Amino acid sequence: MDPKNGSSFTGFILLGFSDRPQLERVLFVVLLIFYLLTLLGNTTIIALSLLDPHLQTPMYFFLSNLSFLDLCYTTSIVPQLLVHLRGADKSISFAACVAQLFVSLWLGSTECILLGVMAVDRYAAICRPLHYTVIMHPRLCALMASASWFIGFANSSLQTVLTFLVPLCGRNKIDHFLCEVPPLLKLACVDTTVNESELFFVGVIILLIPVALITLSYGRIVRAVLRIKSAAGQRKAFGTCGSHLTVVSLFYGTAIYAYLQPSNNYSQDQGKFISLFYTIVTPMANPFIYTLRNKDVTGAMRKVFCGGNDSR
Repeated sequence: MDPKNGSSFTGFILLGFSDRPQLERVLFVVLLIFYLLTLLGNTTIIALSLLDPHLQTPMYFFLSNLSFLDLCYTTSIVPQLLVHLRGADKSISFAACVAQLFVSLWLGSTECILLGVMAVDRYAAICRPLHYTVIMHPRLCALMASASWFIGFANSSLQTVLTFLVPLCGRNKIDHFLCEVPPLLKLACVDTTVNESELFFVGVIILLIPVALITLSYGRIVRAVLRIKSAAGQRKAFGTCGSHLTVVSLFYGTAIYAYLQPSNNYSQDQGKFISLFYTIVTPMANPFIYTLRNKDVTGAMRKVFCGGNDSR
């Protein structure tokens, strides 16, 4: 792969929101706050899962994976974005652009698979409660998590190589705030129909198969919960799934918009704000969605940070 593509190419210019300087100042403050909340929330989830024996279960094992993933995902994007929002220099080296694309694709693809795996965990917990610990054995949990990371890695490797094999003929101004496949393909000086078709096909597999798995799992969960005679029991069962469904809706809704719509319908301005949502807002919101109504996590927080006794 030749980064120069026949020219004295040294890197890219990420235009981002440079055409809206007033918006840049507002975004800097907002995104800095969101990033700090992301670090705090996800680090707390990971720490609690390690420190509290009550949270060392399959559900929190997968949630810790999700939190670690979100930490890395956001950190691969936000610090550089904050620097660009504060200064006139919007450049990014070729190597840094390749690394950012690879890491963000890897972690984004992994999250797609991991959210599907978490739905299977919820299915086993609610529909097979007596056999839950046997079904969700630690080895199986580790295997499922590892498979999620490996599939994400394989997809990212393929997409990154195919994207940077496309000749750019010296074009280096990316109308985005990060190195992402759709805006990079717009720099190409050749027909990219094959690349776009391949991206759409792989996107369907990575996005829609986990969605189908989630739909199937929750279809059976709903039937199982409706058979519970106690209203309190139904609320408790639905409560354990509500957080996961909220995260799924936020992540998949924005990712499908970004990657599974025809390129001729793709609005670059809308794409930037959608990307802000799933790269920054969702990773920040995830730990709070999982903890606000979760008595296990709030109890662990009181015990670890306030030195209180475990009342369970």
